Amino acid sequence: MHLAYPAVLSALLFCTGLYGVLARRNAILVLMSVELMLNAVNLNLVAFDVWLSKAAEETLHSGQALTLFTIAIAAAEIGIGLAIVLAVHRNSGTSDIDKLRDTAEGHAPDGSDTDNPATGTAEKAEATA
Repeated sequence: MHLAYPAVLSALLFCTGLYGVLARRNAILVLMSVELMLNAVNLNLVAFDVWLSKAAEETLHSGQALTLFTIAIAAAEIGIGLAIVLAVHRNSGTSDIDKLRDTAEGHAPDGSDTDNPATGTAEKAEATA
């Protein structure tokens, strides 16, 4: 089998994962897209390991060993990532990344500024009356 087939498949997987990271707003879908990107890297590691082992006299299978480490790191990343997403969802009630970014910057979702205590609800009620 040629090296081009797994390389093209890996590139497609990586591009799909990159699109998912950039376009999705749900934190769980972003984590799944990161997993796709890591699996594309794993596919490349194994494909190049097989391709290079045909040319080398001694086969160390270092690509497959690196793939095992990558799988272990990905499992830990997903476990910690899901724990963080669940904790944030319990506290804020949403897993939408845009809304979470707005609350982290100090802006409430309704457009009011939570950092400035001078603009409280009493002044807003007077302004609307």
